[in-house]
Amino acid sequence: MNDLKIKDIIENNIGELIIGNKEDIIENIKLDSRQINPGDTYVSIKGENNNGDIYIKESIEKGAKVCIVEDVLLEEDEIKNIKNSSIIKVKNTKDTLVEMAKIKREKYDIPVIGITGSVGKTSTKDTIASVVSQKYKTQKTIANYNNRLGVPLTVLSLKDHEALVVEMGMNHFGEISELTQIARPTICVISNIGTSHIGNLGSRENILKAKLEILEGMKKDGEIIINNDNDLLHNWNLEDKTYKKITFGINEKSDYMAKDIEIKEDKNIFRFNNDIIETNKAGEPFIYNALSAIAVGSILRIDIEKIKNGLKNVEFTKDRMDIEKIEGITFIKDYYNASFESIKPSLEYLTSLKEGRKIAVLGDVKELGEFSKELHEKIGIEVSKNNIDILITVGEDAKNIAIKAREGGIKNVVICNSNEEAAEYLLKNKQKDDKILLKASNSMKFGEILEKYKKEEIK
Repeated sequence: MNDLKIKDIIENNIGELIIGNKEDIIENIKLDSRQINPGDTYVSIKGENNNGDIYIKESIEKGAKVCIVEDVLLEEDEIKNIKNSSIIKVKNTKDTLVEMAKIKREKYDIPVIGITGSVGKTSTKDTIASVVSQKYKTQKTIANYNNRLGVPLTVLSLKDHEALVVEMGMNHFGEISELTQIARPTICVISNIGTSHIGNLGSRENILKAKLEILEGMKKDGEIIINNDNDLLHNWNLEDKTYKKITFGINEKSDYMAKDIEIKEDKNIFRFNNDIIETNKAGEPFIYNALSAIAVGSILRIDIEKIKNGLKNVEFTKDRMDIEKIEGITFIKDYYNASFESIKPSLEYLTSLKEGRKIAVLGDVKELGEFSKELHEKIGIEVSKNNIDILITVGEDAKNIAIKAREGGIKNVVICNSNEEAAEYLLKNKQKDDKILLKASNSMKFGEILEKYKKEEIK
């Protein structure tokens, strides 16, 4: 059986059973007591402003089968009266989640696809999972829960699944090293190496080293799939003699290549070998996603027709090149996150659209440290290279985008100090068939621009 039981925790000296049954199954893990349903497992988390241990009584009353806590904040009589729940006391619940996930992972002999990269990890994960699910019952990382909490929770959510697709993110060295030891991927996919988190790591070369930590936990004879068009990955492929790599690309000669590419408003069409491939999102990044998914599908011996079906029916996590039309005006919602590498193809997609003015609303890109000014200026240069009719910037760092775009010949540049100001400008100056790109780091909360726009539009 693949079930994780309390006895697995006890026998591995991870925790102490205070009351309950060693045979109880640990499943449906919830970190929020408000979400507890009968039979769930409650794991308390201590944060700066909250101590999850205080909700143990509430969780038991709601029917939690198992509670894992650091401090049992119950009276002795209350503990004795517990009938249908088990309580496990541990030193650190976050560490315990990691150890439980490692135990759970070893119970499964299934394909596990680990994904990392500077940009596009989540959309790559969604694409690959859609293809793999054509043959296997597949679990995947929810949203972009790709950190020290998210990866264990993903692994611990396995039930009768036949494959797992796991996204792994990082801000510093050593983080992916731990995550890959939890997931133990049989296939590793590295989408690209860019400038995200360069403020923490100091160089793109260091970012490459941090991403390559994913290989440390890869199962023996695992497969490595890399984007051969990415300069650092391309050079690593040529220089490294330790690993055998499978490559995908559009420009560099690769094992999996897209030819005869057509980028339309709502999809991509390209030729792979003798097959015509369609994606259900438009833009070059989704072609790379598709190529990586084709490579994974081929390794897992998934029929090409099933692969094509998976690519046409990907369910993407929201706010990644989502299209919304309001009274004849098209909004491109791509504000979950941002980097120089992700803004560049978004601008190219915007300028490829027919009819209407091309308006780019760009905000601050975070976690760039000492490279912030340089990279925002590079974004401004990219704006000037494209046929942008109006550039609107929001945020202090984004002013550097505006400066360089003006220097590059963009005449209509508007600098806003808030999302509300940007929304008001769009409302006052809208024209039929406008195409508007909204792109910034998640913390800039660019969804507020669209919400403000829609609210005023309805009035």
